[in-house]
Amino acid sequence: MSMQQAQPASLLSRLTRGNGFWARALRHRSFLAGGFLSLLLVLMAVVSAFWTPYDPTKMNFRLRFAPPSAEHWLGTDHFGRDLFSIILTGAQNSILVGVVSVAIGLSFGVALGLLASARRGMTEELVMRFSDFAFAFPAILLAVMFVAALGPGSANAILAIGVYNIPVFARLSRGAANAVWTREYILAARTAGKGRLRITIEHVLPNILPVIIVQATIQFALAILAEAALSYLGLGAQPPAPSWGRMLSEAQTLIYKDPMLAVYPGLAIALSVLGLNLLGDGLRDIIDPRLSRRR
Repeated sequence: MSMQQAQPASLLSRLTRGNGFWARALRHRSFLAGGFLSLLLVLMAVVSAFWTPYDPTKMNFRLRFAPPSAEHWLGTDHFGRDLFSIILTGAQNSILVGVVSVAIGLSFGVALGLLASARRGMTEELVMRFSDFAFAFPAILLAVMFVAALGPGSANAILAIGVYNIPVFARLSRGAANAVWTREYILAARTAGKGRLRITIEHVLPNILPVIIVQATIQFALAILAEAALSYLGLGAQPPAPSWGRMLSEAQTLIYKDPMLAVYPGLAIALSVLGLNLLGDGLRDIIDPRLSRRR
């Protein structure tokens, strides 16, 4: 028995030994906790795409406000819908909003940031002033104005959040790229006759990718929060599509009758955002261990 217990222990020690990425990752508690919570969010979305205990949109007024039971694990809401099924399916909306809005910000923002860093001068000034103008408005206020102008719905909410992500990634990639352009290997590449576009693609972009990936996890969490806020205000996902933010909105008038109607979606949002933030913090420390020593 002692030998069997020693083998897993020795395997774990070998995995965590050294200074490689996965060795540091397995030693980082925030990364492991954030990875677990983020994986749980993804699993909820994947599982709900193929199976839920009940149809999340099906109403049964005879079972209104049913308590948790073997048939309904989290109980039912004021329409008699199964809360566990709604929570599971709501993860799909959160994942969709996060992925698409971050993809919009990444594709346009990183391109603008790299362009500003490579061209400098007036191009850089225009990109930075555009970013400053966007940052003059709070994120939620900008999204509310955008969605209010285009109309409520998931597509417009995703577009609004994605547009706000563009200046975030533009400023980040421009600052990181400017630091790379001062390195000796960039000077060597220019001496070898490489153009700015080729240097940007072959040398600058690969060296700033870790920073961009870390920021993407943070913006993913903010996108989930923003979507929940828009849905709470009635500007996000529209009925009957399940949404954690709209669940909170519907529960506010029933908080004294059944407070768990607000607790379940609130916990889902909080744990998802916490997991992604922990994952981002862990990635930052793992990619640059000097940051963890400073904190």
